[in-house]
Amino acid sequence: MSSLHFLCFFSLISIAFLPGIKSVDERQILTKLKSSLKNSNANVFHNWGFQNPICNFTGIACNSDGFVKEIDLSKRGLSGIVPFDSVCQLQALEKLALRSNSLHGEITVGLNNCVKLKYLDLSSNSFSGSFPNIHSLSELEYLYLNVSGISGKFPWKSVGNLSGLIELSVGDNAFENTTFPVEVTNLKKLNWLYLSNCSLTGEIPRSIGNLTQLLNLEFSDNYITGTIPPEIANLQKLWQLEFYGNQLTGTLPVGLRNLTGLKNFDASLNQIHGDLSELRFLTNLVSLQMFENQISGEIPVEFGEFKSLVNLSLYKNKLTGPLPQSIGSWTKFDFIDVSENFLTGPIPPDMCKKGTMQKLLILQNNFTGEIPATYANCSTLTRFRVSQNSLTGVVPSGIWGLPNVNIIDLASNQLEGSITPNIGKAVALSELYIGNNRFSGRLPTEISQAKSLASVDLSNNQFTDELPMTIGDLKNLDSFELQGNKFSGSIPETIGLCNSLSIINLADNFFSGQIPSSLGFLPVLNSLDLSNNGLSGEIPSTFSHLKLSFLDLSNNQLTGPVPQALSNGAYKESFAGNPGLCSEADDFIRRCSQSSGASKDVKTLVICFAVGLILLSVTLWCFITLKKSRKDRDRSLKEESWDLKSFHVMTFTEDEILDSIKDENLIGKGGSGNVYKVTVGNGKEFAVKHIWNTNPYEGKKKNYRSSSPILVKQRTRSSEFESEVKTLSSIRHVNVVKLYCSITSEVSSLLVYEYMPNGSLWDRLHTSRKMELDWETRYEIAVGAAKGLEYLHHGCDRPVIHRDVKSSNILLDEFLKPRIADFGLAKILHTTGFNETTHVIAGTPGYIAPEYGYTYKVDEKSDVYSFGVVLMELVSGKKAIEAEFGENKEIVQWVSNNLKTRESVLSLVDSRIPDVFKEDAIKVLRIAILCTARLPTLRPTMRSVVQMLEEAQPCRLLGILITKDGGTVKKELSLDVNKISL
Repeated sequence: MSSLHFLCFFSLISIAFLPGIKSVDERQILTKLKSSLKNSNANVFHNWGFQNPICNFTGIACNSDGFVKEIDLSKRGLSGIVPFDSVCQLQALEKLALRSNSLHGEITVGLNNCVKLKYLDLSSNSFSGSFPNIHSLSELEYLYLNVSGISGKFPWKSVGNLSGLIELSVGDNAFENTTFPVEVTNLKKLNWLYLSNCSLTGEIPRSIGNLTQLLNLEFSDNYITGTIPPEIANLQKLWQLEFYGNQLTGTLPVGLRNLTGLKNFDASLNQIHGDLSELRFLTNLVSLQMFENQISGEIPVEFGEFKSLVNLSLYKNKLTGPLPQSIGSWTKFDFIDVSENFLTGPIPPDMCKKGTMQKLLILQNNFTGEIPATYANCSTLTRFRVSQNSLTGVVPSGIWGLPNVNIIDLASNQLEGSITPNIGKAVALSELYIGNNRFSGRLPTEISQAKSLASVDLSNNQFTDELPMTIGDLKNLDSFELQGNKFSGSIPETIGLCNSLSIINLADNFFSGQIPSSLGFLPVLNSLDLSNNGLSGEIPSTFSHLKLSFLDLSNNQLTGPVPQALSNGAYKESFAGNPGLCSEADDFIRRCSQSSGASKDVKTLVICFAVGLILLSVTLWCFITLKKSRKDRDRSLKEESWDLKSFHVMTFTEDEILDSIKDENLIGKGGSGNVYKVTVGNGKEFAVKHIWNTNPYEGKKKNYRSSSPILVKQRTRSSEFESEVKTLSSIRHVNVVKLYCSITSEVSSLLVYEYMPNGSLWDRLHTSRKMELDWETRYEIAVGAAKGLEYLHHGCDRPVIHRDVKSSNILLDEFLKPRIADFGLAKILHTTGFNETTHVIAGTPGYIAPEYGYTYKVDEKSDVYSFGVVLMELVSGKKAIEAEFGENKEIVQWVSNNLKTRESVLSLVDSRIPDVFKEDAIKVLRIAILCTARLPTLRPTMRSVVQMLEEAQPCRLLGILITKDGGTVKKELSLDVNKISL
């Protein structure tokens, strides 16, 4: 009997202590989870210690019995590999949320042990591999895997058996192509289904009509074909329906009118035809987008009575008739874009009635009448584009001075009047296009107060009088097109202060006087057209500095010699209609020596004068040599002229650098200055960038110039110099170019870097100097460059945005190890996280992120996009822009258009990469595609990019030695045994 009592007592004790034992086990599981996850936020696991109950851990919730019920570590800045096998030993776990971190590695089959799981969110991470079959998770109600990084074949069948699912989100992942998963249509409790951008093909199944509880249905950016099934009209609870970016045809199905609760509808970028009549009953619409289809007919008049409508985008269709005149007048209307249709009638007057409208885009239609005066007071407008219509009358004065407008586009109408002084108030105006109208009058001086202006096109109007002298205040001006007007007077010398100018077209006017020599100092000028004017005098010798792709000075009254640098076949037609011009070059235009008409006496006098000048120069040289004893005074003058700041231990002197800045040492031109190769006394080589502080014409000091590239009198340092020094002087990273020192004066500035003997990645991939790069070398370059950018974004006290990431700014040392270089455009973000914006697009075409087209926002994700382009170059061997991509197409679009089949994907890989490495190259291509996502929020961070690249490491076959030993063959291999077996 006593034994029975003891047994009962022992059992009671065991039951009493069981939760404690379980708690110990769960603590061990959570400790393992903590050790597996690195984090950038020290507060995440600060209370995950043995002194605290596990139920008090950050992100942990327990049930009433004290067992872990929920883990929610979303948005915690975590990285590492999740130990799913361990985590799923938490027997009471119902919720696992790890959204928006930088987690990587595979999602393992151990997830199936979480049999009580109801909520799983692994979205917005950087996982790899395929998602496992989850047949055991029969209680799952919420599954979020969007933008998780998973790929391969998705287990639609097992997901289709989870009959309790309420929300399913698996979009934005690089799955294998598969037809629209009919299994999903069995999940009749679903109210949220997100399948966008996950490689779906085939047609929409009619059984989609089974999902009658759906509130949100999205399957955009796929390859879905066929027509929209009428059964979609059964989904009468829908408030959002989006399937843009597919290949759907046919018309909007009858019955769509039944979706009266629909607020957001987006069927853009398909091939849908027919009219919009089926939508005229959807009176609760807030946003309607059907751009780039084949829609015809008129816009239903009922749209004008939609009292909740704030966004309407129907551009690039075949719509006719008028816009309903009351459209946008009922609520806080945001934007309308009906461009590139055949619409007629007047512009509706009240779309900014509530004072919230941001974009009015109706270009390329047949609108008539005047621009309504109501828009002159619409201060919220950022884009006002009404070009290529038949508008008449005078532009309301206030429109010129809208304070937030970025683009005013009135081109190709029949508008008249003048640009009013209000334009000085347009402080945000970046682009002004009013060409091909009937505008007249003079260009107001106040235009120089619109300092954000980057592109100005006033061509083919009737403007008169002189250009304002203050035009030089427009420091951001990139394109200046005034051709086909009646401008007169001299071209202002101050135009040379617009250092960002790349295109100038002043043709077909009445300009007179000499060509401003300041034009020759514009550092990025690419196209210059001054033809058909009355310009006289000589072509400025400063034009020898220019590297122009287009030059036209024809049909003026120019005289004298053409600068030798321009006397080549590329510019042969550029000087026609100037009989007074001559050249020293053969087979160009009239030779100067053949028709100079100079007498022998004059020639003799010139020769004597030249000889005398030479003798005088020799005498002066001798005098300077004899006076060399005054070294102290000369040295002190040099010290007063130059200021040296060192950032590393130096093995050279200031004089060694200064003495080497000469033409024979010139090796290239960077984004903001010339680059010289300098060899100092100990034989070590350096690269020196020479940057002018300001234009020689700053402050109108035109009378003092020197042939020396260093000795021109100037006053302030360039913003590029300040940016580069500020960025590089504090950076210490093996994959960022090392800045040894800066040497500055009032005149110019020098930056002394480590020398990179193998040039740039661009050189190695694309030029005639290219050296074959094997895949392993390309991969190492990709990883190294990624680590350099990761350091800039995440390793500095404040994030540094490069803003001009491209293959020519990735330099290679003697071992082909990469260095990020050329920080002339770099910006350092404030620690508050506020992102700077700019109205001048920074970067290089082909590498510029698409968001510049509509926000001008600069942040780290813009660098990520550019780096994705570089990865595509490494994989494909193609340039960022190639003729074979088609007009206005870049490598990102070319890659996107070739992802439909495995064969087309393989064709993207550089043919010089051996077949054994092509799968590895495709892994890197997948990362490149993630980096170049159109939406910045979908792009990974550079930290995640580095992790993904490291996981994509190619199998290494370092060497094979085959020898015979006693009749047997011995193979010595060094390779990754997990990836290759013999």
